Amino acid sequence: MGLLVFVRNLLLALCLFLVLGFLYYSVWKLHLLQWEDSKYDRLGFLLKLDSKLPPELATKYANFSEGTCKPGHASALMTAIFPRFSKPAPMFLDDSFRMWARIQEFVPPFGIKGQDKLIRAILSVTKEYHLTPALDSLSCRRCIIVGNGGVLANKSLGSRIDDYDIVVRLNSAPVKGFEKDVGSKTTLRITYPEGAMQQPEQYERDSLFVLAGFKWQDFRWLKYIVYKERMSWTHNIQREKDFLRKLVKAHVITDLTSGI
Repeated sequence: MGLLVFVRNLLLALCLFLVLGFLYYSVWKLHLLQWEDSKYDRLGFLLKLDSKLPPELATKYANFSEGTCKPGHASALMTAIFPRFSKPAPMFLDDSFRMWARIQEFVPPFGIKGQDKLIRAILSVTKEYHLTPALDSLSCRRCIIVGNGGVLANKSLGSRIDDYDIVVRLNSAPVKGFEKDVGSKTTLRITYPEGAMQQPEQYERDSLFVLAGFKWQDFRWLKYIVYKERMSWTHNIQREKDFLRKLVKAHVITDLTSGI
């Protein structure tokens, strides 16, 4: 009798195991089929980044000639190829940052989670949080990002770069002596600690210094600068480079030198 009970329990356990295994396999297979049919990759980007504009965008901007400023175009295209994209906050953090709940849910570089005290300390001694009135008054702004790689050498792109409304330069990208290739205008200079210029006089007087906080230490670095202290470390930017390549492939931004 005891043997029969043991065999019965063993069979019941085996049946339960088989049922759970079948359910697990079915769920995995369904997920795989859905993933194969998905239009987006694992990061959330449209798989066919080199495809044409969505019909609604193509119609909206059909009458704009090449090179003209297209209001809202970059944001709309970014949303089309990367649905997770959103604009939950102003361009720069200001003293109203605590109102933007979404950016407080993510750690840097996607949000400011855990940085409230540092940001409050920084903003308490800063005076400006916006672009200049002249740039803010423009209904549409054409922007260009100028890197600091050698690919710009002997390209004579200076005049074309200066033709943009906003010229963004990165880290310690030099200007003086290279105007023919890199232009002379600097609207924003975006940097993080490892790439920043070391001497204040190296920064253009008529440009804005912008910190791109990739990690929590970056906010502490800026606070230490404001309060005349020091801090140093290293940073890996490979993930940011991969992200930029996706934007170039999707025609959200243009790489004039094929250097990304």
